[in-house]
Amino acid sequence: MNPQRDWPAAPAGRSAAWWTVAFVGEVLLACARRARGGPGSAPGEWLRLLDHAGPRSVPIVLLTCSLIGLMLAYMAGAQLGRIGAQAYLADVVTVGMVRELAGMMTGIVLAGRVGASFASQLAAMRAGEEIDALRVLGVDPVAHLVLPRLGALVLLAAPLIVLGALAGVLAGWPAAVLAYGLSSSEYLHQCLRALTPTHLWIGLFKGVLYAALVALASCREGLHAGRSAQAVGEATTAAVVRSLVWIVAAACTTTVVFTALGY
Repeated sequence: MNPQRDWPAAPAGRSAAWWTVAFVGEVLLACARRARGGPGSAPGEWLRLLDHAGPRSVPIVLLTCSLIGLMLAYMAGAQLGRIGAQAYLADVVTVGMVRELAGMMTGIVLAGRVGASFASQLAAMRAGEEIDALRVLGVDPVAHLVLPRLGALVLLAAPLIVLGALAGVLAGWPAAVLAYGLSSSEYLHQCLRALTPTHLWIGLFKGVLYAALVALASCREGLHAGRSAQAVGEATTAAVVRSLVWIVAAACTTTVVFTALGY
C-alpha cells in the first residue's frame, strides 16, 4: 500500500475482519521492508517505548502474578490434600505459572496499561491529522508508528514473563509451608524438579505471542479510529477488549495444539 494513501474502504458486512487482515498484511510488508534496510524510527523513540512498556510495567506484573501464584497454591493444596498428595503442590504452582499463567497475566497487564496507551496515542494522532501529514510526507505510518510499538512489546515480553513466573512461584511458598506442612527446601526442590525446558519455552512462546497480539490490536484500533474526541475513547476501549479476546483465543488454541502434539 502506498503510504500516501488512506486506508481503502472495507467491503460491506466484513469490515472488522477485513481491517484486521489488511492491517496484519501491512505490518508484515513493513517488517519485510525494514529487514531489507528500509527507514525506521529514531533510536530515541525506541528507548521511550521500551521504558514505557517495560520498567513501568514491572511492579504491576509482579503484584498480579504473586497474587495468582498464592491463590493457585491454596487452591491446589486444598484439592491435593484430599488424596494426600500435598508434595505435588510445588509442581502444580510451577508448571501453572511458568507454562500458562505468567504469560497470560503479563499479556493482560500489557493490554490494560500499554495497549490502551498505544491506541489512544494513535487515535489522537489520527484525529489531529498527524497520520495524514506523515502520508503526505511519504512516511509509512505502519513502519513509523506500529513497528516500534510491536518491537518494544515483543522484546520486553520475555523478561516480564520470567519475573512474573518467578514471583508467582515464590508467592506459593507461604501456602505450601504454613498451610500444608511442606518444608522450604522441599518446596524449592520440587519447583526446580518440575521446571523443564519444555515448560519454559512454551511459556515464553505464549507470552511473546500475547504481547504481539496486544500491540497489533491496540495499533489497529488506533490507526482506524474516527476523527473525533469521542472516537479516541472508543478506540481505547475497543483496543483493550480486542486484546483480551485475542489473548484468550490464543491461549486456548496454543494449549490444545501443544497438548495434542504431546508437549
